[in-house]
Amino acid sequence: MGKPTGFLEIDRVKDSYEPVAQRITHYREFVPALSDDKAKLQGARCMDCGIPFCNNGCPVNNVIPDFNDLVYQQDWESALNVLHSTNNFPEFTGRICPAPCEAACTLGINDDPVGIKSIERAIIDKGWENGWVAPQISAVKTGKKVAIVGSGPAGLAAAQQLARVGHVVTVFEKNDAVGGLLRYGIPDFKLGQDVIDRRVAQLKAEGIEFKLNSVVGSSDIPAGIVCDGKTVITPAQLDAEFDAVILAGGAEVPRDLPVAGRELKGVHYALELLIAQNKQVGGGAANPISAAGKHVVVIGGGDTGSDCVGTSNRHGAVSVTQLELMPQPPEQENKSIVWPYWPVKMRTSSSHEEGVERDFAVQTQAFVGENGVLKAVKLVRLEWKDGKPTPIAGSEFELKADLVFLAMGFTNPVASLLDAFAVEKDARGNAKATTDGKGCYQTSVAKVFAAGDVRRGQSLVVWAIREGRQAAREVDQYLMGASVLPR
Repeated sequence: MGKPTGFLEIDRVKDSYEPVAQRITHYREFVPALSDDKAKLQGARCMDCGIPFCNNGCPVNNVIPDFNDLVYQQDWESALNVLHSTNNFPEFTGRICPAPCEAACTLGINDDPVGIKSIERAIIDKGWENGWVAPQISAVKTGKKVAIVGSGPAGLAAAQQLARVGHVVTVFEKNDAVGGLLRYGIPDFKLGQDVIDRRVAQLKAEGIEFKLNSVVGSSDIPAGIVCDGKTVITPAQLDAEFDAVILAGGAEVPRDLPVAGRELKGVHYALELLIAQNKQVGGGAANPISAAGKHVVVIGGGDTGSDCVGTSNRHGAVSVTQLELMPQPPEQENKSIVWPYWPVKMRTSSSHEEGVERDFAVQTQAFVGENGVLKAVKLVRLEWKDGKPTPIAGSEFELKADLVFLAMGFTNPVASLLDAFAVEKDARGNAKATTDGKGCYQTSVAKVFAAGDVRRGQSLVVWAIREGRQAAREVDQYLMGASVLPR
């Protein structure tokens, strides 16, 4: 620990944002990286506690006290090596991870936690700036071939790990660019596509082949899922050509809201807006959905809903309202009860700060329209007792709405993918594969593995990276009888 009294002397260095009036005019990232001096001060606050709960709070088990100390010492390249030892893509997590590590920070019990996320981003950004992030090409070639279905964070992490131990890796992606929901589900103002592109260039240099516009299993894709697939790849083809297959296609099926008026023009799944917008920002066709001059209602209080808020404001919406079924959480958690676990508390994102009305404990009863076009949303307030909601009599009301975005999460992977492989599913429709004992990440089908949201259900980018890394080790061991990859 570089400064034993740092946590007593130095306040948390808070992120600075571009002013709202300026940032809502574009789709670029607007959170500058920490300067060297600020990062040093932030690292100095790490108190080298006896048991660093941040390590376990982080799903990839980043060695956080070590890189905090190295940043304090301004040994940036060593800090990058420590960070990369557990996390393939810290430029992604340093931007979009909600930072469960900070919720687990010991200093956070009675003070502001260390700004681990901002330190992580500062390390990797400096690494790219100085050319320290270079392809790591395996000197040994095993001759074994692995197919990975899906190029989201789980698929990319698995691909990189396997390529670095000498396997021939091919990644199949149904859309027209690499990244999965990293590219097409998260707005560019949070994660720029150029950040993804530079990492993909490294992966290609390491020998990974990407086959785009390739749908694996079946072209029968449910409504609400964007698919640019032009070629269908069958499981039989993969079985004949590859020694192992990893399913990493995510959990893409959006939760629907089957109430009266769902068919009205103006009611959309959230990703219909977000994917089209990212394609436009990336140089594609204009977004067919425009919130300009419209009253927007976002149903769902999570990150995807927040992304719809930020995007709608950039379009020039007249008003944006975000609705949540659950009651409003407390402003501050009771740390004596919840620490070091992720707390339920009121969270305000940068998109919320750009303009939104938020309402809690409300349920949608119907969408109201005229001549097939959405005009309003009919709602009722809820009373929550013993974890169960009850509509409050006489509390019905309507909100004017020209556009509604359903952002209530995702239920399961595309069933046609798992069905094509005849993979056994769990009760929630995910690929069934254990993470304990022998045969981790293996499905019920020989040489077919599953990792990320396709196995665990909707989750965080950092969990996807963890599962991709761990699945890669299991595949390597399956192919070679032993593995030097980290568990």
